[in-house]
Amino acid sequence: MSNLPTTLPAWLALLESRHAETVINMGLDRVLAVKERLQLSFSCPVIMVAGTNGKGSTCSMLESILMGAGYKVGLYIKPHFLDFNERARINGDMASDETLVAAFNAVEAARGDTSLTYFEFTTLAIMKLLSEAGMDVVILEVGLGGRLDAVNIVDADVSIVTSVDIDHTDYLGDTREKIGFEKAGIFRAGKTAICSDPVPPQALIDHAEAIGADLWLMGRDFNYSGDKQQWSYGGRGQRRNSLAYPSLRGANQILNACAALAALEALKLQLPVGAQEVRTGLVTVELPGRFQVLPGRPTIILDVAHNPHAAAALNQNLGNMGFHRYTYAVFGSMHDKDIDGVIAAMSEHVDHWCLATLPSPRSASASELAAKVQIVQPERDERTINVFDDPAAAYANAISRAGEDDRIVVFGSFLTVAGVMAARKSSLH
Repeated sequence: MSNLPTTLPAWLALLESRHAETVINMGLDRVLAVKERLQLSFSCPVIMVAGTNGKGSTCSMLESILMGAGYKVGLYIKPHFLDFNERARINGDMASDETLVAAFNAVEAARGDTSLTYFEFTTLAIMKLLSEAGMDVVILEVGLGGRLDAVNIVDADVSIVTSVDIDHTDYLGDTREKIGFEKAGIFRAGKTAICSDPVPPQALIDHAEAIGADLWLMGRDFNYSGDKQQWSYGGRGQRRNSLAYPSLRGANQILNACAALAALEALKLQLPVGAQEVRTGLVTVELPGRFQVLPGRPTIILDVAHNPHAAAALNQNLGNMGFHRYTYAVFGSMHDKDIDGVIAAMSEHVDHWCLATLPSPRSASASELAAKVQIVQPERDERTINVFDDPAAAYANAISRAGEDDRIVVFGSFLTVAGVMAARKSSLH
């Protein structure tokens, strides 16, 4: 095909137009076929991370620690907030448009008449790019589930499942056992399989044992202890003492840090990392949209909590923040989420709801959200519920009403946080 796009925006538009439908096409046969034609393989250790919540944080901690130790690190992380390039990182920097376009061209040439979804096509392209970038280690974040996710065409040296909770029930099942089985699909025979969920589903344990993976469980194979100032990790044969708490805020981040340190312990012969690099890596790690508290007043918090498990963690973090007179919530959600569960988990701290319709066919409308909030937390004098056409408008309303002793928490879908990030960026210019 001579008329292929030459720019990244044009490529992304083409891929979106090819697969306008929102169906997720389960099954790996097509992706595996194209992978073979691309001769896609990694000549360095690969760490794969799945889980309901905590994937991005765990990936970012690994990247931060390993880069601090002097390794060349490739990272595939999803989704993006402002630029598609955020998904492919080489030594902490976003991949350039040119390298992404070259990778897209390679996948297009290899796929022939095999149809690929947007996610499958871009996953193959980014893996191709990372496999040829001369990396010492590559970290891959799984999209949805694990067993049938396009990322799972690669055999990882270490696989991590961070947490297992109810989300994406249409595809993964409606119980923690069914979802745990799907996540465990990234485990491999004879390879390290880590689960940092303190209460792992039995189906995950059974699957790991059935295939002969080397399963590391939180509380059995690795653990942590700590006080207000510092904490320590203890693994099968390695201790890491007097560590600072991760710069990513929130109680659940210690579980994610443990998963990262267990992975590094499993790879300590291939990728040795010193104590100081671990300390520095945990303190300097950054990840947008995960309990991200922006400087200034009123206090603004960005968090991509979009299921009840994540919303409960966000609610707990808000409770630990100290006094704020009123809390404004800028919230938008996809239709297929447990919206009632998210609202219930957050209702303790929210005084004013600014509800937004998201720019997606899968969005729940702001008025639908309002009806649900009204049931969980009826409107009264000191509590308000307002609806808006998009996250930017909802955020503008919250900013116009909030005093400097108040706080605004922007949460829900990635598109909620991305919409507010984009609005803030354009107002700065």
